[in-house]
Amino acid sequence: MLATYAIFGLNGLVFASWAARIPAASTTLGLGSGQMGGLLLVGAIGSVLALPLAGIIAARVGTANTVRIGGVAATVAASTVALGLGVVSVPVVAIGLFLFGCGIALWDVGQNIEGADVERRVGRTMMPRFHAAFSGGAFVGALVGAGLSALQVSLSVHLVAIAILSLAVSQWTPRHFLPEAHDAAAAAHGEGRPRGFGAWGEPRTLLIGLVVLGAALTEGAANDWVAKASVDGLGTSESTGAIMFAVFVAAMTALRFVGGPLIDRFGRVRVLQASLGSSLAGLVLFVVAPNVPLAAVGAILWGAGAALGFPMGMSAAADEPERAAARVSVVSTIGYTAFLAGPPLIGFLGDAVGIRNALLAVGVAVLASFLVAPAARERPATVVRTLSDAGPPDDAPMRTASDQRP
Repeated sequence: MLATYAIFGLNGLVFASWAARIPAASTTLGLGSGQMGGLLLVGAIGSVLALPLAGIIAARVGTANTVRIGGVAATVAASTVALGLGVVSVPVVAIGLFLFGCGIALWDVGQNIEGADVERRVGRTMMPRFHAAFSGGAFVGALVGAGLSALQVSLSVHLVAIAILSLAVSQWTPRHFLPEAHDAAAAAHGEGRPRGFGAWGEPRTLLIGLVVLGAALTEGAANDWVAKASVDGLGTSESTGAIMFAVFVAAMTALRFVGGPLIDRFGRVRVLQASLGSSLAGLVLFVVAPNVPLAAVGAILWGAGAALGFPMGMSAAADEPERAAARVSVVSTIGYTAFLAGPPLIGFLGDAVGIRNALLAVGVAVLASFLVAPAARERPATVVRTLSDAGPPDDAPMRTASDQRP
Protein backbone atom coordinates (compact mmCIF):
# COMPACT_ATOMS: atom_id res chain seq x y z
CA MET A 1 0.00 0.00 0.00
CA LEU A 2 2.85 2.41 0.80
CA ALA A 3 4.28 1.76 -2.66
CA THR A 4 0.97 2.84 -4.20
CA TYR A 5 1.03 6.07 -2.17
CA ALA A 6 4.63 6.70 -3.24
CA ILE A 7 4.04 6.18 -6.95
CA PHE A 8 0.98 8.47 -6.93
CA GLY A 9 2.99 11.11 -5.06
CA LEU A 10 5.93 10.99 -7.45
CA ASN A 11 3.56 11.25 -10.41
CA GLY A 12 2.10 14.46 -8.97
CA LEU A 13 5.55 15.88 -8.26
CA VAL A 14 6.74 15.24 -11.81
CA PHE A 15 3.61 16.73 -13.36
CA ALA A 16 3.55 19.85 -11.17
CA SER A 17 7.24 20.49 -11.71
CA TRP A 18 6.31 21.28 -15.29
CA ALA A 19 2.83 22.78 -14.71
CA ALA A 20 3.92 25.32 -12.08
CA ARG A 21 6.55 26.77 -14.41
CA ILE A 22 4.59 26.94 -17.64
CA PRO A 23 4.79 30.78 -17.47
CA ALA A 24 8.60 30.50 -17.40
CA ALA A 25 8.58 28.12 -20.37
CA SER A 26 6.24 30.47 -22.24
CA THR A 27 8.56 33.41 -21.58
CA THR A 28 11.70 31.48 -22.55
CA LEU A 29 10.17 30.37 -25.84
CA GLY A 30 8.43 33.71 -26.50
CA LEU A 31 4.97 32.14 -26.87
CA GLY A 32 1.53 33.64 -26.19
CA SER A 33 -1.38 31.78 -24.57
CA GLY A 34 -2.64 30.30 -27.84
CA GLN A 35 0.82 29.27 -29.00
CA MET A 36 1.58 27.75 -25.60
CA GLY A 37 -1.77 25.97 -25.75
CA GLY A 38 -0.73 24.48 -29.09
CA LEU A 39 2.52 23.27 -27.57
CA LEU A 40 0.68 21.72 -24.63
CA LEU A 41 -1.66 20.04 -27.10
CA VAL A 42 1.31 18.07 -28.47
CA GLY A 43 1.71 16.47 -25.04
CA ALA A 44 -2.02 15.78 -24.91
CA ILE A 45 -1.84 14.03 -28.28
CA GLY A 46 0.85 11.73 -26.89
CA SER A 47 -1.41 10.83 -24.00
CA VAL A 48 -4.51 10.33 -26.17
CA LEU A 49 -2.56 7.91 -28.37
CA ALA A 50 -1.13 5.99 -25.40
CA LEU A 51 -4.14 5.90 -23.07
CA PRO A 52 -6.35 3.36 -24.91
CA LEU A 53 -3.41 0.95 -25.09
CA ALA A 54 -2.35 1.32 -21.46
CA GLY A 55 -4.75 -1.27 -20.07
CA ILE A 56 -3.75 -3.81 -22.72
CA ILE A 57 -0.06 -3.14 -22.04
CA ALA A 58 -0.71 -3.66 -18.31
CA ALA A 59 -2.36 -7.01 -19.13
CA ARG A 60 0.71 -8.12 -21.06
CA VAL A 61 3.58 -6.87 -18.91
CA GLY A 62 1.90 -6.25 -15.52
CA THR A 63 1.02 -3.06 -13.69
CA ALA A 64 4.47 -2.63 -12.14
CA ASN A 65 6.24 -2.80 -15.50
CA THR A 66 3.68 -0.46 -17.05
CA VAL A 67 4.54 2.15 -14.42
CA ARG A 68 8.25 1.53 -14.98
CA ILE A 69 7.89 2.07 -18.74
CA GLY A 70 5.96 5.27 -18.05
CA GLY A 71 8.69 6.43 -15.67
CA VAL A 72 11.44 5.89 -18.24
CA ALA A 73 9.43 7.77 -20.88
CA ALA A 74 8.79 10.66 -18.47
CA THR A 75 12.50 10.83 -17.62
CA VAL A 76 13.54 10.96 -21.27
CA ALA A 77 10.80 13.53 -21.89
CA ALA A 78 11.87 15.86 -19.07
CA SER A 79 15.46 15.74 -20.30
CA THR A 80 14.33 16.52 -23.85
CA VAL A 81 12.19 19.47 -22.72
CA ALA A 82 15.16 20.76 -20.70
CA LEU A 83 17.35 20.53 -23.79
CA GLY A 84 14.74 22.33 -25.91
CA LEU A 85 14.46 25.17 -23.40
CA GLY A 86 18.23 25.42 -23.18
CA VAL A 87 18.59 25.92 -26.94
CA VAL A 88 15.26 27.79 -27.21
CA SER A 89 13.81 25.30 -29.69
CA VAL A 90 10.03 24.88 -29.84
CA PRO A 91 10.25 21.66 -31.95
CA VAL A 92 12.57 19.97 -29.43
CA VAL A 93 10.27 20.98 -26.54
CA ALA A 94 7.32 19.63 -28.55
CA ILE A 95 9.04 16.25 -28.95
CA GLY A 96 9.72 16.18 -25.22
CA LEU A 97 6.11 17.01 -24.38
CA PHE A 98 4.85 14.29 -26.73
CA LEU A 99 7.01 11.72 -24.94
CA PHE A 100 5.92 13.18 -21.60
CA GLY A 101 2.28 12.69 -22.55
CA CYS A 102 2.90 9.06 -23.53
CA GLY A 103 4.83 8.31 -20.34
CA ILE A 104 2.36 9.97 -17.99
CA ALA A 105 -0.52 8.12 -19.69
CA LEU A 106 1.04 4.70 -19.06
CA TRP A 107 2.06 5.66 -15.54
CA ASP A 108 -1.37 7.08 -14.65
CA VAL A 109 -3.44 4.17 -15.90
CA GLY A 110 -1.06 1.70 -14.28
CA GLN A 111 -1.22 3.40 -10.89
CA ASN A 112 -5.02 3.68 -11.01
CA ILE A 113 -5.44 0.00 -11.86
CA GLU A 114 -3.14 -0.82 -8.94
CA GLY A 115 -4.98 1.60 -6.65
CA ALA A 116 -8.37 0.11 -7.54
CA ASP A 117 -6.98 -3.37 -6.91
CA VAL A 118 -5.67 -2.35 -3.49
CA GLU A 119 -8.94 -0.63 -2.58
CA ARG A 120 -11.02 -3.68 -3.45
CA ARG A 121 -8.83 -5.93 -1.34
CA VAL A 122 -8.64 -3.63 1.66
CA GLY A 123 -12.41 -3.31 1.65
CA ARG A 124 -12.79 0.42 2.38
CA THR A 125 -12.61 3.71 0.48
CA MET A 126 -8.93 4.34 -0.28
CA MET A 127 -8.78 5.93 -3.72
CA PRO A 128 -9.19 9.55 -2.50
CA ARG A 129 -6.10 9.12 -0.32
CA PHE A 130 -4.08 7.71 -3.20
CA HIS A 131 -5.08 10.75 -5.23
CA ALA A 132 -4.26 12.90 -2.19
CA ALA A 133 -0.74 11.53 -2.51
CA PHE A 134 -0.75 12.71 -6.13
CA SER A 135 -2.00 16.14 -5.01
CA GLY A 136 0.54 16.23 -2.18
CA GLY A 137 3.32 15.51 -4.65
CA ALA A 138 1.93 18.22 -6.92
CA PHE A 139 1.82 20.65 -3.99
CA VAL A 140 5.48 20.00 -3.22
CA GLY A 141 6.30 20.34 -6.89
CA ALA A 142 4.44 23.66 -7.08
CA LEU A 143 6.25 25.04 -4.02
CA VAL A 144 9.60 23.91 -5.39
CA GLY A 145 8.71 25.53 -8.70
CA ALA A 146 7.78 28.79 -6.97
CA GLY A 147 10.98 28.77 -4.93
CA LEU A 148 13.22 28.03 -7.90
CA SER A 149 11.42 30.68 -9.93
CA ALA A 150 12.00 33.27 -7.18
CA LEU A 151 15.67 32.23 -7.05
CA GLN A 152 15.83 32.50 -10.85
CA VAL A 153 17.00 28.89 -11.25
CA SER A 154 16.53 27.92 -14.89
CA LEU A 155 13.69 25.57 -15.76
CA SER A 156 16.14 23.35 -17.65
CA VAL A 157 18.17 22.64 -14.50
CA HIS A 158 14.95 22.05 -12.58
CA LEU A 159 13.67 19.50 -15.11
CA VAL A 160 16.97 17.58 -15.22
CA ALA A 161 16.85 17.15 -11.44
CA ILE A 162 13.25 15.94 -11.64
CA ALA A 163 14.19 13.51 -14.42
CA ILE A 164 16.83 11.87 -12.22
CA LEU A 165 14.40 11.55 -9.29
CA SER A 166 11.67 10.18 -11.54
CA LEU A 167 13.90 7.48 -12.99
CA ALA A 168 15.13 6.30 -9.60
CA VAL A 169 11.78 6.12 -7.81
CA SER A 170 9.65 4.86 -10.72
CA GLN A 171 11.96 1.90 -11.29
CA TRP A 172 12.35 0.85 -7.65
CA THR A 173 8.93 1.45 -6.05
CA PRO A 174 6.75 -0.86 -8.22
CA ARG A 175 8.59 -3.92 -6.92
CA HIS A 176 6.37 -3.53 -3.84
CA PHE A 177 3.06 -3.57 -5.78
CA LEU A 178 0.64 -6.47 -5.38
CA PRO A 179 2.33 -9.66 -6.63
CA GLU A 180 1.95 -10.40 -10.32
CA ALA A 181 1.18 -14.00 -9.37
CA HIS A 182 -2.08 -12.74 -7.90
CA ASP A 183 -2.92 -11.10 -11.22
CA ALA A 184 -2.57 -14.38 -13.04
CA ALA A 185 -4.75 -16.18 -10.49
CA ALA A 186 -7.39 -13.47 -10.67
CA ALA A 187 -7.39 -13.54 -14.45
CA ALA A 188 -8.11 -17.26 -14.35
CA HIS A 189 -11.34 -16.43 -12.51
CA GLY A 190 -12.27 -13.58 -14.84
CA GLU A 191 -11.06 -10.76 -12.60
CA GLY A 192 -7.83 -9.86 -14.31
CA ARG A 193 -6.39 -6.88 -16.06
CA PRO A 194 -8.22 -5.47 -19.09
CA ARG A 195 -7.69 -7.62 -22.19
CA GLY A 196 -9.82 -5.82 -24.77
CA PHE A 197 -12.21 -2.97 -25.41
CA GLY A 198 -15.52 -4.55 -24.29
CA ALA A 199 -16.03 -2.12 -21.40
CA TRP A 200 -16.27 0.75 -23.90
CA GLY A 201 -19.76 -0.50 -24.79
CA GLU A 202 -21.16 -0.33 -21.22
CA PRO A 203 -23.51 2.66 -20.66
CA ARG A 204 -22.81 2.95 -16.91
CA THR A 205 -19.06 2.91 -17.48
CA LEU A 206 -19.34 5.65 -20.10
CA LEU A 207 -21.54 7.78 -17.81
CA ILE A 208 -18.97 7.39 -15.02
CA GLY A 209 -16.41 8.47 -17.60
CA LEU A 210 -18.49 11.61 -18.23
CA VAL A 211 -18.52 12.34 -14.49
CA VAL A 212 -14.76 11.98 -14.40
CA LEU A 213 -14.40 14.04 -17.58
CA GLY A 214 -15.78 17.17 -15.89
CA ALA A 215 -13.81 16.58 -12.71
CA ALA A 216 -10.58 15.91 -14.61
CA LEU A 217 -11.03 18.90 -16.91
CA THR A 218 -11.46 21.32 -14.02
CA GLU A 219 -8.38 19.88 -12.31
CA GLY A 220 -6.32 19.85 -15.51
CA ALA A 221 -7.32 23.40 -16.45
CA ALA A 222 -6.21 24.59 -13.01
CA ASN A 223 -2.92 22.71 -13.23
CA ASP A 224 -2.02 24.28 -16.56
CA TRP A 225 -3.54 27.74 -16.30
CA VAL A 226 -4.01 28.93 -12.69
CA ALA A 227 -0.44 30.23 -12.54
CA LYS A 228 -0.55 31.96 -15.92
CA ALA A 229 -4.11 33.27 -15.39
CA SER A 230 -2.92 34.87 -12.16
CA VAL A 231 0.05 36.46 -13.92
CA ASP A 232 -1.92 37.68 -16.94
CA GLY A 233 -5.25 38.52 -15.29
CA LEU A 234 -4.11 39.92 -11.95
CA GLY A 235 -0.69 41.26 -12.89
CA THR A 236 1.13 39.15 -10.32
CA SER A 237 4.72 37.90 -10.53
CA GLU A 238 5.56 34.41 -11.77
CA SER A 239 6.36 33.29 -8.23
CA THR A 240 2.99 34.57 -6.95
CA GLY A 241 1.28 32.74 -9.82
CA ALA A 242 3.03 29.53 -8.78
CA ILE A 243 1.89 30.10 -5.18
CA MET A 244 -1.71 30.53 -6.38
CA PHE A 245 -1.38 27.15 -8.06
CA ALA A 246 -0.01 25.75 -4.80
CA VAL A 247 -3.08 27.13 -2.95
CA PHE A 248 -5.36 25.27 -5.37
CA VAL A 249 -3.40 22.04 -4.94
CA ALA A 250 -3.28 22.38 -1.14
CA ALA A 251 -7.08 22.65 -0.96
CA MET A 252 -7.47 19.64 -3.24
CA THR A 253 -4.98 17.61 -1.22
CA ALA A 254 -6.67 18.37 2.11
CA LEU A 255 -10.10 17.29 0.84
CA ARG A 256 -8.67 14.09 -0.61
CA PHE A 257 -7.17 13.11 2.73
CA VAL A 258 -10.53 13.46 4.52
CA GLY A 259 -12.74 12.49 1.58
CA GLY A 260 -12.96 8.76 2.29
CA PRO A 261 -15.00 9.07 5.50
CA LEU A 262 -17.26 11.67 3.86
CA ILE A 263 -17.99 9.30 0.98
CA ASP A 264 -18.61 6.41 3.36
CA ARG A 265 -21.02 8.53 5.39
CA PHE A 266 -22.98 10.40 2.71
CA GLY A 267 -22.48 8.26 -0.39
CA ARG A 268 -20.78 9.01 -3.67
CA VAL A 269 -23.64 10.85 -5.37
CA ARG A 270 -24.16 13.48 -2.65
CA VAL A 271 -20.45 14.06 -2.24
CA LEU A 272 -19.97 14.25 -6.00
CA GLN A 273 -22.73 16.84 -6.39
CA ALA A 274 -21.42 18.93 -3.49
CA SER A 275 -17.90 18.73 -4.90
CA LEU A 276 -18.92 19.75 -8.40
CA GLY A 277 -20.97 22.65 -7.02
CA SER A 278 -18.00 23.90 -5.02
CA SER A 279 -15.74 23.56 -8.04
CA LEU A 280 -18.07 25.63 -10.21
CA ALA A 281 -18.47 28.35 -7.57
CA GLY A 282 -14.73 28.56 -6.97
CA LEU A 283 -13.96 28.68 -10.68
CA VAL A 284 -16.35 31.59 -11.22
CA LEU A 285 -14.98 33.48 -8.20
CA PHE A 286 -11.40 32.99 -9.38
CA VAL A 287 -12.28 34.40 -12.81
CA VAL A 288 -14.21 37.49 -11.62
CA ALA A 289 -12.11 38.31 -8.52
CA PRO A 290 -10.59 41.80 -8.77
CA ASN A 291 -7.64 41.05 -6.48
CA VAL A 292 -5.32 38.28 -5.34
CA PRO A 293 -6.99 37.52 -1.94
CA LEU A 294 -10.44 36.93 -3.48
CA ALA A 295 -8.90 34.93 -6.32
CA ALA A 296 -7.16 32.79 -3.67
CA VAL A 297 -10.54 32.10 -2.00
CA GLY A 298 -11.84 31.04 -5.41
CA ALA A 299 -8.81 28.78 -5.88
CA ILE A 300 -9.51 27.15 -2.50
CA LEU A 301 -13.17 26.43 -3.35
CA TRP A 302 -12.15 25.29 -6.82
CA GLY A 303 -9.47 22.96 -5.48
CA ALA A 304 -11.74 21.54 -2.78
CA GLY A 305 -14.44 20.88 -5.36
CA ALA A 306 -12.03 19.22 -7.80
CA ALA A 307 -10.67 16.89 -5.12
CA LEU A 308 -12.96 13.86 -5.15
CA GLY A 309 -14.49 13.53 -8.62
CA PHE A 310 -11.64 11.60 -10.21
CA PRO A 311 -10.99 9.15 -7.34
CA MET A 312 -14.73 8.52 -6.88
CA GLY A 313 -14.94 7.71 -10.59
CA MET A 314 -12.13 5.19 -10.22
CA SER A 315 -13.90 3.58 -7.25
CA ALA A 316 -17.23 3.47 -9.11
CA ALA A 317 -15.58 1.79 -12.07
CA ALA A 318 -14.12 -0.84 -9.71
CA ASP A 319 -17.37 -1.69 -7.88
CA GLU A 320 -17.63 -5.11 -9.53
CA PRO A 321 -14.30 -6.94 -9.18
CA GLU A 322 -14.71 -9.19 -12.20
CA ARG A 323 -14.65 -6.20 -14.56
CA ALA A 324 -12.86 -3.66 -12.39
CA ALA A 325 -9.57 -3.40 -14.26
CA ALA A 326 -11.15 -3.02 -17.71
CA ARG A 327 -13.56 -0.36 -16.46
CA VAL A 328 -10.86 1.53 -14.60
CA SER A 329 -8.88 1.59 -17.84
CA VAL A 330 -11.85 3.06 -19.75
CA VAL A 331 -12.68 5.69 -17.14
CA SER A 332 -9.00 6.61 -16.74
CA THR A 333 -8.72 7.05 -20.49
CA ILE A 334 -11.73 9.40 -20.64
CA GLY A 335 -10.59 11.33 -17.58
CA TYR A 336 -6.98 11.76 -18.61
CA THR A 337 -7.97 12.72 -22.15
CA ALA A 338 -9.97 15.61 -20.69
CA PHE A 339 -7.23 16.32 -18.13
CA LEU A 340 -4.56 16.66 -20.79
CA ALA A 341 -6.37 17.63 -24.01
CA GLY A 342 -8.81 20.16 -22.49
CA PRO A 343 -6.32 22.72 -21.13
CA PRO A 344 -4.61 23.36 -24.50
CA LEU A 345 -8.03 24.17 -25.99
CA ILE A 346 -8.56 26.60 -23.12
CA GLY A 347 -5.30 28.22 -24.23
CA PHE A 348 -6.62 28.76 -27.75
CA LEU A 349 -9.78 30.32 -26.37
CA GLY A 350 -7.63 32.45 -24.09
CA ASP A 351 -6.13 34.23 -27.09
CA ALA A 352 -9.59 35.59 -27.90
CA VAL A 353 -11.07 36.37 -24.48
CA GLY A 354 -8.13 36.22 -22.05
CA ILE A 355 -7.00 33.13 -20.22
CA ARG A 356 -8.95 33.85 -17.02
CA ASN A 357 -12.23 34.31 -18.91
CA ALA A 358 -11.53 31.22 -21.02
CA LEU A 359 -11.56 29.11 -17.85
CA LEU A 360 -15.33 29.69 -17.62
CA ALA A 361 -15.75 27.18 -20.46
CA VAL A 362 -14.80 24.47 -17.97
CA GLY A 363 -18.04 25.17 -16.13
CA VAL A 364 -20.06 23.58 -18.96
CA ALA A 365 -18.33 20.23 -18.44
CA VAL A 366 -18.70 20.51 -14.66
CA LEU A 367 -22.46 21.03 -15.06
CA ALA A 368 -22.72 17.97 -17.32
CA SER A 369 -20.87 15.89 -14.73
CA PHE A 370 -23.24 17.14 -12.03
CA LEU A 371 -26.26 15.96 -14.03
CA VAL A 372 -24.96 12.40 -14.56
CA ALA A 373 -23.45 11.99 -11.07
CA PRO A 374 -26.10 9.37 -10.06
CA ALA A 375 -24.38 6.91 -12.44
CA ALA A 376 -21.60 6.58 -9.84
CA ARG A 377 -23.95 5.27 -7.16
CA GLU A 378 -22.46 2.42 -5.12
CA ARG A 379 -23.00 -1.18 -6.18
CA PRO A 380 -22.52 -4.19 -3.89
CA ALA A 381 -19.12 -5.83 -4.22
CA THR A 382 -17.29 -8.72 -2.64
CA VAL A 383 -13.70 -8.88 -1.54
CA VAL A 384 -11.78 -11.51 -3.47
CA ARG A 385 -8.73 -11.34 -1.29
CA THR A 386 -7.54 -8.86 1.31
CA LEU A 387 -4.04 -7.58 1.85
CA SER A 388 -2.13 -9.35 4.55
CA ASP A 389 -1.41 -6.12 6.42
CA ALA A 390 -4.80 -4.37 6.30
CA GLY A 391 -8.52 -4.71 5.82
CA PRO A 392 -11.18 -7.15 6.92
CA PRO A 393 -10.73 -10.92 7.20
CA ASP A 394 -11.04 -13.08 4.07
CA ASP A 395 -14.65 -14.02 4.77
CA ALA A 396 -15.83 -10.46 5.44
CA PRO A 397 -17.89 -8.68 2.77
CA MET A 398 -16.76 -5.35 1.42
CA ARG A 399 -18.72 -2.51 2.94
CA THR A 400 -19.98 0.12 0.55
CA ALA A 401 -21.08 3.61 1.48
CA SER A 402 -24.72 2.55 1.32
CA ASP A 403 -24.02 -0.17 3.89
CA GLN A 404 -22.55 2.34 6.34
CA ARG A 405 -25.17 5.06 6.15
CA PRO A 406 -27.86 4.99 8.87
